[in-house]
Amino acid sequence: MVRIAFFGTPEFALPTLCRLVESSHSVVAVVTQPDRRRDRGQKTRTSPIKTFALEHQLKVFNPTQVQDAKFRELLSESKPDLGVIAAYGQILPDELLKLPPYGFINVHASLLPDYRGAAPIQRAILDGRSETGITIMRVVSNLDAGPILATNSRPIALTENALEVEQALAVIGAKLLTETVDQVLTDQLREQPQDHNAASYAHRLKKSDGLIDWETPAMSLHNKIRALHPWPHAFTYWGRNRYLILKSAPPLHPFEKQTKQTPGQVMAVNSKTLVIGTGDSVGLSILKIQPEGRRPMSIRDFVSGYHITPDAKFQALAQV
Repeated sequence: MVRIAFFGTPEFALPTLCRLVESSHSVVAVVTQPDRRRDRGQKTRTSPIKTFALEHQLKVFNPTQVQDAKFRELLSESKPDLGVIAAYGQILPDELLKLPPYGFINVHASLLPDYRGAAPIQRAILDGRSETGITIMRVVSNLDAGPILATNSRPIALTENALEVEQALAVIGAKLLTETVDQVLTDQLREQPQDHNAASYAHRLKKSDGLIDWETPAMSLHNKIRALHPWPHAFTYWGRNRYLILKSAPPLHPFEKQTKQTPGQVMAVNSKTLVIGTGDSVGLSILKIQPEGRRPMSIRDFVSGYHITPDAKFQALAQV
């Protein structure tokens, strides 16, 4: 049995913590990000990991700074053999990494050394990758640079968004992580150093990343729309108002009727279709849209409610 200190915060980390709790190992401490004030009402929300841990009567820590010596002292009292990280949200200092005798291992949502950093799933989809996966690695002081212990890959479908890929990877990661933990005490692990020269970085997303430039080729825009769902969402403007583009169809063929339309201009519109011109000859078919401040709408409801016509034009800036 391994005594585990688990570090995690969002939904992605839940399957891993759940499997560890159900395993023969002992989760002696759960560390998660502090409660946050969110939404207009400034209500306090706990992380999914904290909620799960409290429901299962696990010891919970939510330090503001993991560098705090008092927190490190409290964690040491739990006497963990191993630390496990799954999307915790803070970089751990060397002093903390040295606390468990078997160190720390991490569940990372990419095939390292590709996409080190905070947004590996979104960046892979943005780049049009057809494959991603999970890497279990040793945690070292440099970001996502530790030796690889195990990997598992999966395809990315052209219709999948970041949330769907994340949910699938979370399950894969949980299984792979628990299999790796089972080998920690048996000396069966074989560490593979990363090729640091081949590393790429998945930088954290910003809200401004969602702005659509209709001069961009249709496939790149489709990748953007699915990569940025559920946050920060791809968005565009029509007139003075902003619209979130929630879903599009894979643009597999050139749009035959009006290939000379201006990027951003509506190329076809009816109760089932809203096709917008892009930077190449392929129109982008929008399947789901959300006017700012309103609920998501099907194209049928949007077209009938907002009276979109073929001369309408979506833009990167609001019209004054």
